[in-house]
Amino acid sequence: MRFLTRSLIALFLAALSFSALAYAGYTLVTAIQSRAEVTGGPGQGGRERVFTVRAMQVTSGEVTPTLSAFGEVRTRRSLELRTPVGGQVLEVAAGFEDGADVREGQLLFRIDPSDAQAALALAQSDLARAKAELRDATRALELAGEDVAAAQAQFDLRTRALERRRGLAERGVATEAALEEAELALSSARQATVGRRQAEAQAIARRDQAESALERQRISLSEAERRLSDTRVYASFSGTLADVGISEGAIVNTNEQLGRIIDPASLEVAVRVSTAQYLRLIDDDGRLLNNEAEVALEVAGFEITSPARLVRASATVEQGQSGRQLFVELVAPRGFRPGDFVTVRLQEPALQDVALLPATAVNASGDVLVINDDNRLSALPVTVLRRQGDDVLVAARALAGLEIVREIGPALGAGILVRPQRETATGEVVMDAPEMVMLDPERRARLIAQVEGNTRMPEPVRARMIAQLSEDSVPASMLERLENGGGGRPQSGG
Repeated sequence: MRFLTRSLIALFLAALSFSALAYAGYTLVTAIQSRAEVTGGPGQGGRERVFTVRAMQVTSGEVTPTLSAFGEVRTRRSLELRTPVGGQVLEVAAGFEDGADVREGQLLFRIDPSDAQAALALAQSDLARAKAELRDATRALELAGEDVAAAQAQFDLRTRALERRRGLAERGVATEAALEEAELALSSARQATVGRRQAEAQAIARRDQAESALERQRISLSEAERRLSDTRVYASFSGTLADVGISEGAIVNTNEQLGRIIDPASLEVAVRVSTAQYLRLIDDDGRLLNNEAEVALEVAGFEITSPARLVRASATVEQGQSGRQLFVELVAPRGFRPGDFVTVRLQEPALQDVALLPATAVNASGDVLVINDDNRLSALPVTVLRRQGDDVLVAARALAGLEIVREIGPALGAGILVRPQRETATGEVVMDAPEMVMLDPERRARLIAQVEGNTRMPEPVRARMIAQLSEDSVPASMLERLENGGGGRPQSGG
């Protein structure tokens, strides 16, 4: 009896174990079948994922590259206001301050002229004395000339008297003593003539010294007049004042800088470019091209621009620098000031058979993704000629007429199926018609039940999706999201 009882209990436990195993196997098979139906298992053929991309048509032609660089605005014409003479500032022009406009010939400030006036009076007095000395020297020279003429006449007279005495002596009329006396008189006349000539030479030297002294006094007078005029400082051209540091009553030193005048209509930009960029701005003879340019200054979200012209390049390379320094002249410098840090856009020589593409259209490998006729991508290598801002210039010989991806993302590559978005001339995005799928009743009911059972989905979105699933054809993208478990995320446009 005990054996029978134990046998029945063992049989019951074995049946119970087999029942549990059978239920577990049924549950596993049911889960596998449900998973296969939802995700589209191998037996049903999974749907390929389609990426939406922005597409653009590549067109080739002539493009003028733009070289962008940064530089500092400088003035081409400025004047340092320095004091030619030292002294006390007696007068300062009204409005003599930073930023004020001055006109050509306007009196800016005046230094105390007392010392300069005294020096001018002394110079005038010395000039009058030099003129008087020259007059005396001229009269003395005239008298010396008359003395020389009288001495020469006396010498000529003594010469004739000696000749007459010699004639008489030859005839025996005059004595030797008379002849000797005539010779002594001629010798005295010759000595007197030499003395008068020496006096005349001294008079000439005195006159020359007087003339030289007069010229020096005239120079001194001119210097005194200049120093007096230097006590008044005028504007040599019209412009704007800067760095002003002067006030009435101040004591200034000689050559002390009191301000500057800047011509706001004559500005240029000093910009530094690389040697490779510089080579693109010169001709075959090495001369700088007279290219057009644009200078831009960003101020509080706005941009001030001015047309400009490339005028010259620096003759040397500064120590510790590289590349080349160029100078760009502003044609319309309205709103610009010296010291502004600006952007310079220089036009390079035009390139033929090139295309202007967004920088995002070329990946790190230098390839673009071409959209084929079946909306699949293929990689095509390109040659990047220039990079300017957010755009690149590429050789378009092999790209002309092709449609490429405008923005390459990390998930895109060759062989990917895409849905291109195309833009019209007005910038409006034109998308291809969405792919529609016909649903069988079982699949429709299962998807509707899936949407109704998603409690995380907002009620308006759930109602719209149920309405779309109730129609005859449903967008394939919507089905893909639902079957991949994405029904909880609302999507615009169904």
